[in-house]
Amino acid sequence: MPAIITNKFRIHNQEQFVESFTEASPNVYYMGIGRPQAWATSTRGDSRTQYEGTDTSPLTPVDSISQEFNIFPDLLAAKKATATDISKVVPRRNWATGTVYDYYRHDYGHYVTGSTTSVVTATSGATALYDASFYVLNSNFNVYKCLDNNGGANSTAEPTGTSTSVLSTADGYKWKYMYSLTAAQRTNFLSIDFMAVATDSTVSSAATDGIIDVVKIKTAGSGGTNGTHTSIAIRGDGSSGTVSVTIAGGAVSAVTVSNGGSGYTFGYIRVADINAAGGGSLTGSELDVIIGPKGGHGFNAITELGGFFVMLNTNFEGAETSNSGDFSTANDFRRIALMSDIESGGTAASASTLRGTKAVLVTSPSGTFTVDEEINQATTGATGKVVEWDASNNILYYIQTRFNDAGIDSNGNLTAFSGTNTITGQSSGATAVPSSSSTTVDNIIFSSGYNAGEIDADSGNVLYIEHRSPITRAADQTENVKLIIEF
Repeated sequence: MPAIITNKFRIHNQEQFVESFTEASPNVYYMGIGRPQAWATSTRGDSRTQYEGTDTSPLTPVDSISQEFNIFPDLLAAKKATATDISKVVPRRNWATGTVYDYYRHDYGHYVTGSTTSVVTATSGATALYDASFYVLNSNFNVYKCLDNNGGANSTAEPTGTSTSVLSTADGYKWKYMYSLTAAQRTNFLSIDFMAVATDSTVSSAATDGIIDVVKIKTAGSGGTNGTHTSIAIRGDGSSGTVSVTIAGGAVSAVTVSNGGSGYTFGYIRVADINAAGGGSLTGSELDVIIGPKGGHGFNAITELGGFFVMLNTNFEGAETSNSGDFSTANDFRRIALMSDIESGGTAASASTLRGTKAVLVTSPSGTFTVDEEINQATTGATGKVVEWDASNNILYYIQTRFNDAGIDSNGNLTAFSGTNTITGQSSGATAVPSSSSTTVDNIIFSSGYNAGEIDADSGNVLYIEHRSPITRAADQTENVKLIIEF
């Protein structure tokens, strides 16, 4: 049974996602970074190996239960994403001289009239509107929709201006101004491949539902009387639309919309009406009336340009010191994860930032622990990996994963560090004794010397996972992550 999920359904899902940031009971989203240890072949507790890629060629994440469980053990930190961090976006298409752009049509992909084999196709070959290159971003960050490409000619005159009327350029193209990117949109929601999309209220208010702006010549016909013949009605379900038809050498050479009318969802121009207006004995001419989107061009830029994408823009600013320094700058990361409705300490997380690593407050440290080295607690058998050694506050940050020498003890179990048993660095030889105090140091609440982190493992939902080569962090550095989600 032939069926489709329409683009409107995709846009509906996008709108629901964006709205979830601001609803009365909103979802809470966090962008997390993790995986400080190198991608490698690791050994499990049963001595079997698990290939996880390499730092130069990390594996593509798998959409599986196992993958979701693997996010939390080496999660370094997470930052809350708010409504100001999200925008609806569309693919970016910069205007460039010498380019042939597609033009807007309402019927791409439908069978050509009179044919059972050919469909209406854009100049580029696209058979769906949103696959066509029918809009551009100019050098002033204005966005225009192409209504006519002058028969597939090169575009050599950049569209400019913000008039609500259809713009004609010297190269024969016709454009419709849609909106302009604000300074904030250019900073936060403009990438090489995507750009923010929004509806300009002035353009929307000026739009006319069902107006006809363009009529294309499918077949020029023959036998007509030369000249320009006026006041020819656009038939259909709208009203007041008229065109002028120019005939040269007995064939239609141009069609100009005199009055676009309103209310059209289909329309056509009859040869009989052309002949009645002075066209003589024209035969075989076929003219395609191009129907605008609901509300008219510019009424809803998001729908008209295919805005079923969103961009989440997150900045990880050094140690995020304004938010208690949850983000370590002592180690790199290799994974990005978008999570929703995670918990912290058994309740819904709400803080601006959350630390994912475990921490132990130590006394009598000897030597300097190094990042990524294995640490052991001989008395308990606990094993982990160092994320950061804070010598100023005597805090050792670490993770415990599901592999040997990184979290699994000699019995194949993940055993927690506990008590005042000495912790030893296997590469540095550094040692330290965990404190038995319950106190707060550097905004971390220690219970008998330990803190399990601020992100409850396996809580909430993991919505997006990305594996990367290592990204080195620094206190004076900001990592900007622009996540594109297609619905």
